[in-house]
Amino acid sequence: MKLYESKKIIVALSGGVDSAVAAALLKKQGFDVFGVHFWLFGKTWKLSFQVEKITKKLGITLKVVDARKEFKKRIIGYFIEAYKKGLTPNPCVVCNKEIKFQLLFDLMKKLDADYVSTGHYALVKVRPFPSPTFCWGIPQGRTLCEARDKIKDQSYFLYRLAQKDLAKIIFPLGEYKKTEVKEIAKKMKIPVPEKEESQDICFLQNKDINSFLRKYIKPEPGNIVDETGKIFGKHEGLAAYTLGQRKGIKIGGTGPYFVVGKNKRKNKLIVTNDPKEFLARKFLISKVSWISPEIKFPLRAKVQIRYHAPKVSAIIKPQEKKTYLVELAKPLRAITPGQSAVFYKGDEVLGGGIISS
Repeated sequence: MKLYESKKIIVALSGGVDSAVAAALLKKQGFDVFGVHFWLFGKTWKLSFQVEKITKKLGITLKVVDARKEFKKRIIGYFIEAYKKGLTPNPCVVCNKEIKFQLLFDLMKKLDADYVSTGHYALVKVRPFPSPTFCWGIPQGRTLCEARDKIKDQSYFLYRLAQKDLAKIIFPLGEYKKTEVKEIAKKMKIPVPEKEESQDICFLQNKDINSFLRKYIKPEPGNIVDETGKIFGKHEGLAAYTLGQRKGIKIGGTGPYFVVGKNKRKNKLIVTNDPKEFLARKFLISKVSWISPEIKFPLRAKVQIRYHAPKVSAIIKPQEKKTYLVELAKPLRAITPGQSAVFYKGDEVLGGGIISS
């Protein structure tokens, strides 16, 4: 079954090799490719120049969209507020759904295009449901799956995409290894930087998180304590620490010591040197998104509690106030509030949510 017809498609171009090769592959398949570069933060002239070179080589139209205002409000603002609450957020999850794909779909409608695309390593597969409904005029029955390249797979960041989104998204790199993508770029002489793209949070621009946060959150030093309340020293403000952190705690004693909690009300950072105190078998999630309309509870699935973390068997049960309890088959370290827990069945992404406790 052919999933897509060769029609007009909007491709998000970052200036890197992945999105450039995605656009090249789509054009080779016969799509009418329209490139868009989103200006999200900082100065854009270097990236815009790089993207212009790529689109010129590929022979496609380019549009640069200034999205700095929305990005600052919805992503950078979200990032700062989460840290103020003592959480460790993953802004990429929010950005993909609320900024990148939202802007792509807006442009798709404006330009009367048929699909959108990015350079993400992920796959969209067809799986008809027993009683299909329709979205975008297309029968629902799309699943989000892991990419062939498990090291580069980015499905973890995309769990908030809905059926209606997946019906209009193409991920050309899902069947390729990163090494193959680089080789395609080389053979096609696509002008992309040889330097590997940064895996860090983009708007930090390789700066230290704490240095960034200090501009927005006034540090309030407090006590570093263990579970018994014994004081080990002073912390530099709770926002500077995350669960599981070992480096930078700056305390003496028999170590190593790890951060296992934050008491925001009393401004205390809780640490331990006992690995058993660092483990948990269950946690709650909120702000949950399910891709499949066929989810039945209690749900048995594999869960990933952070990007590239090993998947662990779990049972997911609905709770009050649209929260879910996740019970693990074996205890995990550093289950961090603010991070996303994403559920898989085989290579299929079922959905996910934000770890709340």
